Amino acid sequence: MADSVQQRCLTSVIAMAAVGLIGLTLYTAYFGVFPDGIQRSAHLLLVMVMVFAMALIGTESDAGARAPVGIGARLWILAALAGAVLATGHQLFNFDAINSRYGAITSYEIVFGVILIVALFDACRRTIGWPIVILASVFLAYGLLGAYLPDPIGHRGYSVKRVISQIYLGGGGIFSTPLGVSATFVTGVVVLGALLEKTGAGQVMMDFATALTGKMRGGPAKAAVVGSSLMGMISGTAVANVLTTGPISIPLMQKSGYRKEAAGAIEAVASTGGQLMPPVMGAAAFIMAEFTNTSYLVIAKAAFLPAVIFYAVLLAMVHFEAARRNIPVQHVAGTVTNWRRILKHSYLLLPLPVFVSMLLNGYSIMLSSFWAIIASTLISYLDRATALTPRRIVDTCLAAAQAVIPVALACAVAGVIIGIITLTGIGLKFSSLVVMLSGGSLPLALVLTMLTCIILGMGLPTAAAYILVATLVAPALVDLGVGLLAAHLFVLYSAMLSSITPPVALAAYAAASIAKGNPLKIAVLACQFGMAAFAVPYFFVYDPAILGIDVTVPQVVLSFITAIAGGICASAAMLGHFSRRLRLFERLAFALTATLFMNSDWRFDLAALVLLAALVVWLMRSTHPATETESTTGTAPASTTTKETSHEKHS
Repeated sequence: MADSVQQRCLTSVIAMAAVGLIGLTLYTAYFGVFPDGIQRSAHLLLVMVMVFAMALIGTESDAGARAPVGIGARLWILAALAGAVLATGHQLFNFDAINSRYGAITSYEIVFGVILIVALFDACRRTIGWPIVILASVFLAYGLLGAYLPDPIGHRGYSVKRVISQIYLGGGGIFSTPLGVSATFVTGVVVLGALLEKTGAGQVMMDFATALTGKMRGGPAKAAVVGSSLMGMISGTAVANVLTTGPISIPLMQKSGYRKEAAGAIEAVASTGGQLMPPVMGAAAFIMAEFTNTSYLVIAKAAFLPAVIFYAVLLAMVHFEAARRNIPVQHVAGTVTNWRRILKHSYLLLPLPVFVSMLLNGYSIMLSSFWAIIASTLISYLDRATALTPRRIVDTCLAAAQAVIPVALACAVAGVIIGIITLTGIGLKFSSLVVMLSGGSLPLALVLTMLTCIILGMGLPTAAAYILVATLVAPALVDLGVGLLAAHLFVLYSAMLSSITPPVALAAYAAASIAKGNPLKIAVLACQFGMAAFAVPYFFVYDPAILGIDVTVPQVVLSFITAIAGGICASAAMLGHFSRRLRLFERLAFALTATLFMNSDWRFDLAALVLLAALVVWLMRSTHPATETESTTGTAPASTTTKETSHEKHS
């Protein structure tokens, strides 16, 4: 009895904190943001209250029962909660006094800083996992002990007081720009996404994707690709996208004939790219806008064509896989959705045009998301089934707050890393190291940068991974002559790939839990299907017209077409299938064509076009209906085999 009362009390605390978190964001979106220290500390305070209150309730098992929290664990959680409230509350209520001291720290503030770091790390490992906590701990240790390391990575040495002052006070550590982005832009957009999901707009998007692709070969897989590109505008994170669309798409793919590992891999890749699809991109895009001092609208415009290329090439990969496996068109009830029903509920998507039109007219992200939220709320009352009752409003706040928690904590912990990088200057040393190892060669520097981004991003949310690599390795590319926006988009895409790259592939692991397949096999296949994601960043550098910045329309169109053509050729070379199974020399020819298309020189494009035309003519002349069917599966069709066997028995 006492446990149930305690659980209800904690549930109420979580609900109030969630409503407070969302209410703070909406209030400041309309009336203006509070000073940085107040806005960010209040945001972090409410997030950590939710995390530790949920920890006190305990984790829920698959059977629905909650595991009891031990006395020792309960005391630790209460101590961490009290410390977090005390340390963030000090920042919140003494902002003016702290600000007037210009970073000078008192003895009790050192204690507050240590307590907040410990509580923050504990909250982060409960929510996100150990990788980012371990990484931040390494940087923290480097800040304290780096004086004992040899050159060039050593530094002159900093006291505990100086390190804690850098991390806890001011805007250079925990309460730096990334947490500010979470407290303003990200939360507003996440609330909009939660509302769209709650009102049924997400289902309309999935129905549209299914109706669009249901009559195609490999339709369920193509529906997953299209649906994930649309759902990415709502969830904004790869794992959340997998868990939203995966339960629908993965079983359909398996029923249509895809292997469970292939179904999970396709969903993981499609969901990873969803956070790069404008108009509502993932949290990392908003952080990029702050880091590069660039309008979010400019970033969204620059990211649009690369996102379309990503999904176009992924669709080609899915189609070639379906043809290679001889997967037929599925005419299953519910697969082909009624277009009339989609049009009937299409009004639920109106908040998205509101958001985009306000951005195009120069309004801020916060105000645009605010009015889109108002539009979504009003639209919900047009149908009793979607009307936002008080209970649904609270549920929406809870859903939005739970989506904000990992982003906010990742940004806060990333602030610890940024504080150490800023204090010690390791970022400049790291950039110099990349330039030195590459010998000034841009192609080698790009490969080293991508590998570094993938390694550093393992196990991290995309936002945290981007913050880290944008601080450490993006300056190296700028030093080698790459444009600022192109360099940051390159490291963002590269860091994003950690979601599907083994051994730590969060999106692949999430898909494996649905597909009931081997996580490592799914991650390896995801890298194969996501080949476009590995290639697209290089277009930013070698064919910057694809970003649509300071170029003519014909240049953009030409770059767009050649990029898609190159991606499709690379897909054919990777899977060994085009109109039929390809021989080794044909795969090599397609690979060469893809390489030629990657170069921005029109002469290379012309050579690639001629080679592609020759390949198509060759394949048309050498393809025979009888052999094509057999080559797509590697064996004769089942019906033919059965007839032959029966004939042999009869004979």
